[in-house]
This record gives sequence, structure tokens and C-alpha cells, in this order.
Amino acid sequence: MGLCKLSQEEMDGIRPGEALTLTTVFVVFTVVILTIVAYRLFVGGESKVSLPGGYKFEWELHP
Repeated sequence: MGLCKLSQEEMDGIRPGEALTLTTVFVVFTVVILTIVAYRLFVGGESKVSLPGGYKFEWELHP
């Protein structure tokens, strides 16, 4: 793989914080969803959770 040096304009165009920001947003979104699912699982005997993207979770209390 051949490497070449970037010009000053190309180096100025690099924004290393974009990937970090996007990763942070995804992590926070995932933690919030998992927290809601865990809360509803442990608080209620039976419940349904529908998430964006068509994901559905259902659980029932069996005596």
C-alpha cells in the first residue's frame, strides 16, 4: 500500500472528533434502551417493549 503525504488543506479538513461524537451518541442511545428494557423487565410481571427498527420484546409472568 503506497502512502503519500497530505497537503495542508487536506490536513485542515480532517475532523477527528466526528467519529468520537458519533460513537458517544450510539453508546448513550444503547445504554438508554437497555436501561428501559431492564427496568420494565424487573418492575413488571409482564410487559411488552417495542424498539425502533421492528424489535419487539414480550415477557409474561408464569405462576
